[in-house]
Amino acid sequence: MRMSPTNLHVFRIHGILLLLMLFSSFSSNVHVNRNGRDQLALLQFKAKITSDPLGVLNSWNDTINLCQWYGVTCGRRHLRVTKLVLKSSQLSGSISPHIGNLSFLRLLILNGNSFSDEIPSEMGHLRSLETLYLANNNFSGKIPGNISSCTNLVDISIYNNHLVGEIPESLGSLLKLRYIVFAQNNLTGSIPSSFGNLSSLEELYVSENNLGGIIPGFLGELKNLSIIAIALNRLNGTIPPSIFNISPMTVIDVGGNLLHGNLPSHLGVSLRNLLYFSIADNQFTGSIQFSFSNYSQLETLQLNDNQLTGRGPFMSKLPRLQRLTMFDNYLGSGGDDDLSFLSSLVNTTRPNTLQYLAISHNNFGGMLPREICNLTELITLLVNNNKIHGSVPLGIVNLVNLQQIGASFNHLSGIIPPNIGILQNLVILNLDNNMITGYIPSSFGNLTNLNILYLSQNNLQGSIPSNLSKSLSILVLSSNNLSGIIPQTIGLSSLLIAVHLSRNHLIGSLPMEVEKLTNLEELYLYENMLSGEIPSSLSSCTSLEALYMEGNFFHGPIPLSLSSLRGLQKLDLSRNNLSGKIPEFLGGFALYYLNLSFNDFDGEVPKKGVFKNASATTVFGNNKLCGGILEFHLPACNLENSNKRRLKNRLKTIVAIFSVLSGVTLVLSFIYLLWFGKRRKRHASGTYGPLLWRVSYQSLLNATGGFSSSNLIGVGSYGTVYKGILDEGGTITAIKVLNLLHRGASQSFMAECEALKTLRHRNLVKVLTACSSVDYHNNDFKALVYEYMVNGSLEDWLHPTVGINEVDEAPRNLDFLQRLTIAIDIARALEYLHHHCETPVVHCDLKPSNVLLDDEMTAHVGDFGLAKFLSQHGEDAVTHESSSIGVRGTTGYAPPEYGMGSEVSVYGDVYSYGILLLEMFTGKRPTDNMFREGLNLHNFAKAALPERAAEITDPILIGEIEEGETSTGNTRNQSHSNNIIHECLNLIIEIGVVCSQDFPGERMSISDVATKLHFLKTKLL
Repeated sequence: MRMSPTNLHVFRIHGILLLLMLFSSFSSNVHVNRNGRDQLALLQFKAKITSDPLGVLNSWNDTINLCQWYGVTCGRRHLRVTKLVLKSSQLSGSISPHIGNLSFLRLLILNGNSFSDEIPSEMGHLRSLETLYLANNNFSGKIPGNISSCTNLVDISIYNNHLVGEIPESLGSLLKLRYIVFAQNNLTGSIPSSFGNLSSLEELYVSENNLGGIIPGFLGELKNLSIIAIALNRLNGTIPPSIFNISPMTVIDVGGNLLHGNLPSHLGVSLRNLLYFSIADNQFTGSIQFSFSNYSQLETLQLNDNQLTGRGPFMSKLPRLQRLTMFDNYLGSGGDDDLSFLSSLVNTTRPNTLQYLAISHNNFGGMLPREICNLTELITLLVNNNKIHGSVPLGIVNLVNLQQIGASFNHLSGIIPPNIGILQNLVILNLDNNMITGYIPSSFGNLTNLNILYLSQNNLQGSIPSNLSKSLSILVLSSNNLSGIIPQTIGLSSLLIAVHLSRNHLIGSLPMEVEKLTNLEELYLYENMLSGEIPSSLSSCTSLEALYMEGNFFHGPIPLSLSSLRGLQKLDLSRNNLSGKIPEFLGGFALYYLNLSFNDFDGEVPKKGVFKNASATTVFGNNKLCGGILEFHLPACNLENSNKRRLKNRLKTIVAIFSVLSGVTLVLSFIYLLWFGKRRKRHASGTYGPLLWRVSYQSLLNATGGFSSSNLIGVGSYGTVYKGILDEGGTITAIKVLNLLHRGASQSFMAECEALKTLRHRNLVKVLTACSSVDYHNNDFKALVYEYMVNGSLEDWLHPTVGINEVDEAPRNLDFLQRLTIAIDIARALEYLHHHCETPVVHCDLKPSNVLLDDEMTAHVGDFGLAKFLSQHGEDAVTHESSSIGVRGTTGYAPPEYGMGSEVSVYGDVYSYGILLLEMFTGKRPTDNMFREGLNLHNFAKAALPERAAEITDPILIGEIEEGETSTGNTRNQSHSNNIIHECLNLIIEIGVVCSQDFPGERMSISDVATKLHFLKTKLL
């Protein structure tokens, strides 16, 4: 049958439509299959994620099309994955090799997470990849060389990780590459020569690695290059002159290397677009023979820490300059025109933007130009250690944004501007060692933010203002011509930790209000004309470590109330009119300097503590003293004193006889109990140390409720610790019962008894008594009784666990200042053990569980079961005794040399301290599961230096800082405060890293640690 033309036409249309539908279905199936391959790759990616606290991958499942998954973008035409963006999502885990199956992927952004392990080599399969961001993670291993197969790659950023090895030479084949960011890793080797092929390269960031070699000359041939950031490496040689001919250049940062040579004379001609130029901390020499005036866009210029000579650079017409640092060079000649370049900085037609000016430690002479008073945005002005003369410009009070002025060690004269109180933001003022005259302005009382004031070594006169800022923590006014009395209002500055008023003409007595300075650590009053008695209220300054009052007219006895100053380390009361007996309690202090000479003390010189060390104690010039050690060359105490001692001894004997008779009566009244238990009990075979009482097994059994688990407060390597009440007065103690079945427990008991019987320091746990007896099963029994610490161990605070009865209680947290104070306490304890004991002591087991906290959160180091007495003095002292206890210390805290059989030394304790310090501020134990395959807490922290300590800091502390940022109303001050905290964090982490170096000789002395941490606390306060 033949069809009509119309029917034939309709049939053909239906056929075409059918074919189109079949083709569409086939094409759709093809896309689905390919799409399914991408889906499988992403699900494999998800499978490698170990932590997703924000739940960003919850949508990655079969019920939702993968193109709608979080962070996933597909192409419109072929529905393949083209973008994967999961930045700052708090993801942890590793990257699956299946990532290489996303063959259409052009954009991969995973920065700001916690990805670890190696970057998979399968990345090289992503031939379409244009952008690769893996920054701010924990990747380790090497940069995969086959990334060079990603021939479309334009931008690669993997900074701030833990990558090692060399930069692959093969990356030089990526001719489209414009941005390379490899900074803040542990990369070695040199800048690959193949990078000379990267003609499209615009930005090169490889700062903060361990790169060596020279700066290759081919970089100067890359005419599109705008940023070269290669600071903080080990590069040497010179800067290739060709680099200064690249016209698009905006950033040149080569600071912190080993570069040398002169800067090219044509530097000031080219680089019109330069924003940032730094050659800081290198070895450049020669003079600056060019002008920076052509750099109208320049914002930062850093020339500091080199060996530059000549005059300062000419730099007019720099309207955008914000930071200028030239300190630590040999610039200037001492001439009057040395500072003319500062005048050229001031632009009279545009607002000046300079905020930070530091030219300290040079040879600049002349006067401070008045033009600097027009730098109204200036925050920091540092001109210390030069030869600047003239007066402080009165117009400096116009710089209302100033927070720090440092002009010490110059030849400044004249007066301090009377209206300096206008500078409401001023935090630090240092005018030490000049020739400033006049009075201390009363307007200082208006500086409510002033924290540190240094005015020593000048010619100031008049009295100390009574209205000094209440926010002061350091007040240094020594070596002036000040007169009058010490104002009573000094007690209002309760934050003071250091007061230096020595070498003036002050009169009167030390105010009783000094008792309010409870944070005071240093008080220097020597060589004045102060009189009266030493106030007993000084006993409230329990943080005092240094007290110098010599060369005054103080009289009367040393108050017995000063026995509360247990932390005192240096005491000088010489050249006064003090009298009476030398108090015995001074022998119980951790003093390492004591001068009582030229007073009117009488009686016998004590023989304990510091009095046993003639090199640390001076008592001559007291004609009524007798006795003491032979090195004092004092006469023997006379017969009258001997008779008094005999009478005293007789009285003691009578009291003893009476006590014995009373004891016999008590024994008879309990004769049956004694008879019944005679085979099970015997008197303690010995006690150790300066015991307060003798205890038996029975008394300890009663004190702990039969060693009840309800009184259990800790379990250690060699014993169990119980809470117990020993006497009728209800004294709470901590009782450590040794597990004598554990190998080494007996030696640990003897070592701890030996160590604690002579050690006395405010930051050591105090032992009350010991017991060596038998229990009711006739088994040996040994126990130590300590002062009870109500706040438990540092371990409890750093890593709290919630118990059954603590569910509703607020979690234990330590804030930043508490942690720093505890760290200082521990350092002080180790400093005493290492350097101020008659025989140096090595603790050998420093860790958080062995640091206990009292009711005021003062730290006390305890558990001396592994302690060793050294055979010689000094930092390098080591023991030559073999240990019967085995490897000393605890895994993670013990230094690596102990595991290799090296002898015990004080540097071993320093290593443990370094690990402990890092743990306190990162919140991570050295045995954390993340530390494996060569990564440890030391390396983890080292990788964050020098600027990224905040990223590894305990989140609790970061939360504290951020909470402060949001809660304060004064954004500028809070920002400054947080900057100080972040700076302190970096320095603390740096100290921890230096202390925990693998080689003992590279570790810091514990004395230096204590000093640096104390300085940080001062700065923080």
